[in-house]
Amino acid sequence: MSGKDKVFDKHLSPGTAFEFNREVADVFDDMVSRSVPFYDEIHRILLDIVDRACPDPGRVYDLGCSTGTTISILSRHLAASGVQPRFVGIDNSESMLVKCREKISSTGVKDCTLHCRNIEDTDIQDADLVVMNYTLQFLDPDKRPQVLKTIHDGLRKDGVFMLSEKIRVDEPHVQELLTELYYDFKRRNGYSELEISQKREALENVLRPITPEQQLVALREAGFTKVDMIFRWYNFASYIGIR
Repeated sequence: MSGKDKVFDKHLSPGTAFEFNREVADVFDDMVSRSVPFYDEIHRILLDIVDRACPDPGRVYDLGCSTGTTISILSRHLAASGVQPRFVGIDNSESMLVKCREKISSTGVKDCTLHCRNIEDTDIQDADLVVMNYTLQFLDPDKRPQVLKTIHDGLRKDGVFMLSEKIRVDEPHVQELLTELYYDFKRRNGYSELEISQKREALENVLRPITPEQQLVALREAGFTKVDMIFRWYNFASYIGIR
């Protein structure tokens, strides 16, 4: 069970960069539920998409699987219909995978292989569904096009890719407004001004968002011709690509 996120409630050394270490892994579920707007609804959207577009997946990849929440939710949902896919979880944080193993064991996920490796070094094969939520934004921008192409090429015909990301806009005034609205969301969820400020600084040059227009172009250039944004809240968005 996740502890309460207090990673940034104490003064940290200037220049401390955010990383998915053990301290973060221990509180990640609380952190993401309080920091990512509509986190539960994104999973509900994913399940709705699966029901309509991918009801009997044979192989499912979760790129940036963190503590295994998405795999566990998908497994439970599909099991209710008698569907048992093979799950493949990828994350480059062993601390996250320790929590992931605990979660998938406790939630009864039956067929799941986890790999501790960089996503850009991962091969995708015969996938019916690939999920990549709030992960691409942490990769080197120069490596993202190849990652998206690898995902596209590794999907079977009519396979589904769901991507969720933090985004930015080009208009400075609007960007500033969306940022403050997001910080209001974090304040409502109990984060202090110190926590908000220090996490913002820690994510500087670690999380590098792009605009929705840039993301859609990147998906199309990777080979996805059936692609669109399916959800947006201020500076967060989700996309679907179908091969």
